[in-house]
Amino acid sequence: MPDKNKPRQEVIRGYVLFAVTLIAAAIILWIFPTKITVATTTAWNYFLEMVMILPAVMVIMGLFSVFVSKELVVKYLGKTSGIKGILLAVFFGALPTGPLYIAFPLAVALRSKGASVSNIVIFLSAWACIKLPQELVELQFLGIKFMAARLALTILFVAIMGIFIEKLIEWTDKKRIGVSQELGK
Repeated sequence: MPDKNKPRQEVIRGYVLFAVTLIAAAIILWIFPTKITVATTTAWNYFLEMVMILPAVMVIMGLFSVFVSKELVVKYLGKTSGIKGILLAVFFGALPTGPLYIAFPLAVALRSKGASVSNIVIFLSAWACIKLPQELVELQFLGIKFMAARLALTILFVAIMGIFIEKLIEWTDKKRIGVSQELGK
């Protein structure tokens, strides 16, 4: 039976986490008062950047939810997508440029449409580690051997990490379900 208080508990947990963060920031700024100006300027600039970018992200998410079917996501990025799903996750993560926080709402949308955990981790990791413009700069300054080796190793380890995290989540879910069933006896 679902817990009706769970959404309320999550909201309260969010407020508590926000309050703890504010208190920690206040304590740190109290210890280092010379950093107040730098911290507030950086926070304000970050806030302005988010205000300018997030509306576009919300539009993209809306278009994604309307135009991309769940069946399509499951077919190409779901649990049975295999190497094709890994390569697509890397490609979709490496294609856009922009801050990583843009990728999180997109990852949630992918997950709600049936993408596997491993492909979401790969997508997020590729967004953080692989960018096409970055690859071109590496090629120009460091040469093809370095760029190819770094890119190949990044893709390999991102894929391994995604698969490992998915298996870890499956294992912990099985363990949690087993404990729940034992408590129900």
